[in-house]
Amino acid sequence: MAWIALTMMSLAMVLAFLRLAYGPTLSDRVIALELIGTLVVGIIAVYAMVWSLPVLLDVAIALALIGFLGTIAFAHYLERRAGP
Repeated sequence: MAWIALTMMSLAMVLAFLRLAYGPTLSDRVIALELIGTLVVGIIAVYAMVWSLPVLLDVAIALALIGFLGTIAFAHYLERRAGP
């Protein structure tokens, strides 16, 4: 079952990369990048479970926190760009 999950997440990552490359707006590209980050966290978590490597979960948590901060920074940028 884990290999099916890894395959599906890899396929989703390819599709998200296509949206990142051909997205018509900046928001589409940032959302695709956030999705890729989330999928990487999921792939690391499944890989850690399959190979019994709990140390990889620390890496996944750190990556998720960095992705969250990136999303907050982008929202702040959009708020500043819109102006009063």
